[in-house]
Amino acid sequence: MTRRVLAGAALAGILMAAPAAAQQRPLVTEDPEVVGAGLILLEGGVDYGRDVLYPASGLQGNLLRLPMLGLSFGISSIAELQIDGGIYDRLAITHRGIGPAPLASQLDVTGDSTSDVDDIVIATKIRLVTETPSRPAFALRFATKLPNASNESGLGLDTTDFHAQALIGKTVQSIRFVGNFGLGILGDPTQGANQNDVLDYGFSVARAVREGMEVVGEINGRVSTRGGTPPAGTESRSIVRIGGRITRGTVRIDAGALFGITSRDPSIGFTVGATWVFKGFTVP
Repeated sequence: MTRRVLAGAALAGILMAAPAAAQQRPLVTEDPEVVGAGLILLEGGVDYGRDVLYPASGLQGNLLRLPMLGLSFGISSIAELQIDGGIYDRLAITHRGIGPAPLASQLDVTGDSTSDVDDIVIATKIRLVTETPSRPAFALRFATKLPNASNESGLGLDTTDFHAQALIGKTVQSIRFVGNFGLGILGDPTQGANQNDVLDYGFSVARAVREGMEVVGEINGRVSTRGGTPPAGTESRSIVRIGGRITRGTVRIDAGALFGITSRDPSIGFTVGATWVFKGFTVP
C-alpha cells in the first residue's frame, strides 16, 4: 500500500509540472507520432529493478538488463518499424520456490544468479490521424514478442505474444498527454494450446521545464482477463515511471525511477539511456 501511495503521489507531481518527442525513453507508453520518413532512431540504456518476481520459475531477485537496445526505422511519413530487445539480463537471486512455479523443474540454475538474453519485440506503428488544434493524433501499433529468453534460465517463458494497441496523443497548452489502450494475447508456458488475453494500457505526460529539458511520467501495464488464477507469467502487471530527459541536437539523454504496483514488478528501480536520431535512407 505504501508503494502504491508513493508511486501515485510522484505521478501526480508530474501532472502538476511542452510536448514530448515521438519516441519516449525513459517511458514505454508509445506516442502516436512516428520517427519520420527515412530517419533511424537508435536508443540504448541500462535498467535495474529490485525484488523482481518470475512466477513461472519461482525466482525472485534484483534484475540488471544491459544494454537495452531499440531501433526504429521511418519507412514512410506515417509508419515506422521497431525492433527492441536486450543482450544481457542478469538476476541476482534472493529467493527461490515462490508460488506454484510450474516451470521450476526445468531450471538449470545452480548458483545465486542466472542470466540470459532478453526477448526481442518486433512492432509496426502506423499513424492514422495527424494532430490538429482541435483533435488528437491517432495511431495503431502491432507488436510480437519472440521467445529468445529460455525457461531453463528462469528468465524466459518460451512463448510468443501478440499485442494490438490504439495510440492517442494531444498537446494541451504546454503539456503532452499520451494514452495507449489495446489487447494482448499471451501464450501459456505450461500448455502450448492455451493462452491468456490481457488488456494493455498506458498513460504518460511530459512537460518542458526549459528548452531541451523535460520531466516525464507514466503508468503502464496490463490487466489479466482470465477468471481465477491466470497462467504463470501472464498475470497483471503495472509500473509507474518518473524521470527526465535532455535533448541536444539529434541526441537525447534520459533517466528515470521505477515503482512497481504489483508484487511481481520491481519494488523500485531505475533506468538511464540515450537516443540518437539520424538520416538513414531515402524513402521513394
